[in-house]
Amino acid sequence: MSTVNRRTTSPPVPLLVNGERMTQAEFHRRYQAYPEDVKIELIGGIVYMASPVGWPHAIYHSELSFVLKLYAAGTPGVELGDNATTILGEECEPQPDLELRIHEACGGRSRVNSAKYVEGPPELVGEIAHSSRAIDLYQKKTDYEQAGVLEYLVVCVEEQELHWFDFTRGGLLKPHRQGIYRSRVFPGLWIAGPALLAQDTLRLAAVVQQGLASRAHAAFVKRLATARRRQESQE
Repeated sequence: MSTVNRRTTSPPVPLLVNGERMTQAEFHRRYQAYPEDVKIELIGGIVYMASPVGWPHAIYHSELSFVLKLYAAGTPGVELGDNATTILGEECEPQPDLELRIHEACGGRSRVNSAKYVEGPPELVGEIAHSSRAIDLYQKKTDYEQAGVLEYLVVCVEEQELHWFDFTRGGLLKPHRQGIYRSRVFPGLWIAGPALLAQDTLRLAAVVQQGLASRAHAAFVKRLATARRRQESQE
């Protein structure tokens, strides 16, 4: 008597389709079947397949990343993420170009889950809007605000515009003298708007260093350290 070995296989995961509506859980299940270098987002319950990234987007992405990385390096308890999958709700799973978050041990509002994805709203999200301007300034803005993101910075490449939304107060942050923007959520995060648009890296670095040397930043660092010690004492 012979026996036949029967191997059971799981059915293939359906491909995602641009414009398809679905929940975050279903999107995440299907998205995990794609290679890591494929960028697909769920925004407002709708699947968006990212366009290829052009050189203008890449340049401005690196400039803004440089500024935020300098700030994070000088601010213990603050982390910068680049294109991290971020779960924000039942219909929202974007991959922001950049996100600046307060570590959960210091009182941050987001956390890194066991699968190494971000859950919950980072305090600040940055997007480079080139081919994606219509999405970034409308549906993404709505999703981020509803999810609890506090500040949203959009660099519009073609229009040479910088939009810095303050969701805690409503409206836009206005630049101070010489076009310098100052975050309300991250004290000491100063960005020279004209320098960012002109890709003037040296000027950007100088303004960030001025912000890091401010009294407001020093007080913020102390608050983060106090929050961390309080958290550690409760564990």
